[in-house]
Amino acid sequence: MAANNNRLSPRQKMINLMYIVLTAMLALNVSSDVLNGFTQVEDGLKRTNENVEQRNAAIMDALKAFSEQNPDKGGPWYAKATEVRENTRELFELVDSLKHLIVMKADGKDGDVNNISNRDDLESAAVVMLNPTNQRGRRLRLDIDAYREYITTLIADPAKRKSIEAALSTDPVNTPGVNAESLWEEAKFDNQPVVAAVTLLTKLQNDIKYAEGETLATLMDNVDAGDVRVNELNAFVIPQSRFVMRGGKYQANIVLAAVDTTQRPSIYVNGSLLANNHGTYETVAGASGNYDYKGYLEVPHGDGTVTRHEFESSYTVIDPTATVSATMMNVLYAGIDNPISISVPGVANTGVTATISNGTLTRQGDHWIARPANVGQEAVITVSADMDGRRMDMSQTKFRVRKLPDPTPFIIYNDAQGNRELYRSGSGAIAKGALRQSPGIEAAIDDELLNIAFNVQSFETVFFDSMGNASIERSEGSAFSQRQLDRFSRMRSGQRFYISQVKAVGPDGVSRTLAPIEVIVK
Repeated sequence: MAANNNRLSPRQKMINLMYIVLTAMLALNVSSDVLNGFTQVEDGLKRTNENVEQRNAAIMDALKAFSEQNPDKGGPWYAKATEVRENTRELFELVDSLKHLIVMKADGKDGDVNNISNRDDLESAAVVMLNPTNQRGRRLRLDIDAYREYITTLIADPAKRKSIEAALSTDPVNTPGVNAESLWEEAKFDNQPVVAAVTLLTKLQNDIKYAEGETLATLMDNVDAGDVRVNELNAFVIPQSRFVMRGGKYQANIVLAAVDTTQRPSIYVNGSLLANNHGTYETVAGASGNYDYKGYLEVPHGDGTVTRHEFESSYTVIDPTATVSATMMNVLYAGIDNPISISVPGVANTGVTATISNGTLTRQGDHWIARPANVGQEAVITVSADMDGRRMDMSQTKFRVRKLPDPTPFIIYNDAQGNRELYRSGSGAIAKGALRQSPGIEAAIDDELLNIAFNVQSFETVFFDSMGNASIERSEGSAFSQRQLDRFSRMRSGQRFYISQVKAVGPDGVSRTLAPIEVIVK
């Protein structure tokens, strides 16, 4: 009988889980731990590609053997399978070449995909893939579309066809926080760390191999495999996931490429017979690291003989992890609300809790608000998650707590059209009339990152006569005093005065003296 390769749900679950993990990571600040996580995922995907390639090669060998045995019946199917393999090889190698180009852009001409130096480079992937001159990203999308359309024409099963269309979809992507849809290549490679872009391309190769395997399996099913004597049996390990969080379970199906449903093989893993006859192997993941296991299957035959088929595989246990990023900066400011994004890959937001050691941390919808208490003391955010019904600590992230930076003082006035304007040091000259109509002095932090107003409590104006003698007028509050306004009226074009000793208080309650303003009268 032909090999039954339809049961790929464990592998597909693995791919879906990895893709969710990657997507969540890409939306957050990339720490060294996350970069290492991408490297581990990349290694796992490459091993998975090797396993899938072995499976696909086994199907090709079976088709070749049948076509040699019965050319009239098996020859046309083997020819189609050969064409599928060639188209897959061309697209797979194209993706491989793009990975090398991205790494060489980041690390130089000697860049090695297997040992990336500048893993956090956010520009190289976009330069290589989104360059409007060569349009490599667009060309890759079109090649994937052509391959997907070609492959799906060979598959009659609607469920399989839909699965392949989803795996190789290049539809525009809805990016959170952006109204318009993004092209597939922009969503994949714009502002993407090199290690993430390479991992995404390896995942694409995995999808391509998966589509090839489904197609080859379909072609094999079209052959009356019952006419062919099975002369080779191979053992395969199909894990649900090669990456297991410590405390979770590793699960894999161990099966033969050709199976007689009336006679199940005996399966031994690390010398012990499996307790079930479905080929499901489970073990509790303890310490983190890479773990290998091997075993064999014993298959009885009708003549009373038993053949033995060996297998081996591996899995990786990773430590629990969570990603915490300050929305504004890598520090927290005392006295104000600091937006924080907290997530745990694979865990819903409702299953995540967090605490802070210095101040308060409250949830607001899908986000968090941190309000540190003491300046100069670290604020440690501890994240926990509900994993399989158990509460587990996922990570601790330390933040420095700083006081708010000093704001910039400025004069508020209206221009000739009545528009509100700000006059700061270095702004040039201000009309005397606008100066006299000004309500006074204000101060704020406005650097496109923080936008915080301060209350001005007092300030001084310093005027100099022709002899260089200084005359100081003081104002209590933010408004110009009458004496100050009178002095403005007597000033001539080109004269200047200074506003100094500006006292202001911010939301943190700290009073500070701000930098002076030089004012030139027009």
